[in-house]
Amino acid sequence: MAYGPCSTHRGDVMCGVVMRWLGRALNASILIAFSALPINANAQNDCKKPLYLTFDTGHMEVAPLIADVLQRQQVKVTFFAAQEPTKQGDGSLGSHWAAWWRARGGEGHAFASHTWNHVYWRADLGDAAAPAFRVRPSAGPRQGQEFTMGAPEYCEELARAADRLQALTGQKPLPLFRAPGGKTSPQLLASAKACGYTHVGWAPAGFLGDELPSEKFSNDALLRKALQGIRSGDILMAHLGIWSRKDAWAPAVLEPLIVGLKAKGFCFRTLREHPDYALGQVR
Repeated sequence: MAYGPCSTHRGDVMCGVVMRWLGRALNASILIAFSALPINANAQNDCKKPLYLTFDTGHMEVAPLIADVLQRQQVKVTFFAAQEPTKQGDGSLGSHWAAWWRARGGEGHAFASHTWNHVYWRADLGDAAAPAFRVRPSAGPRQGQEFTMGAPEYCEELARAADRLQALTGQKPLPLFRAPGGKTSPQLLASAKACGYTHVGWAPAGFLGDELPSEKFSNDALLRKALQGIRSGDILMAHLGIWSRKDAWAPAVLEPLIVGLKAKGFCFRTLREHPDYALGQVR
């Protein structure tokens, strides 16, 4: 018995499992298209419908599983990292996870800042001459507190995470950042730009929903929505673990999503290759 491009004589058990997941989540037309379309390295190399999968840090419990899926599927992504609390070890950029980050650097993924203490922007303060912000970190010594941070301190937050990523991965991070929650203002963006960082959000369909409550948004529903809505050029966003979601997203959705998107002719690239953010084009 064969599952699309999988065959039992190859002993391709994982591929069979993924196809069974897809059988539950996808409609018949997508399955037929998948069966007719071999998914191979050449299709990924001949990239005409690129997607840009990105991961923000989280509690890291699913990080090894995510890394296994990415390696098995030969998908390169961009990681936006902060020093967040984790279920194991001393934070997502701590020594416990150093080997994990080093391995991702060796695999050719891209990296960028998510601020050091996962600092949420709350409001603009100051003025154009001396910009400042009301912020609330969700990590670090001032976790959960609201206070004022000047533009130089915000730039230090960006640079500290980038410097730590370079030390861990051996790769120079991209001159990009993602504000926690995607919350920004023109003043914040201008201040970050002045110290060398360009903000990256995500496409509406690229919000993969892993931080939504599973009681209202099941994994099957999130998978169907993503496969129906994602378009070429979209930036996709998920996390390396979400504390609040009871039915974890990545183990159920990530590999079926990647396989399903490949079946529709999509390919995956890092933000190094994005036309708006590629090295040499970011200002």
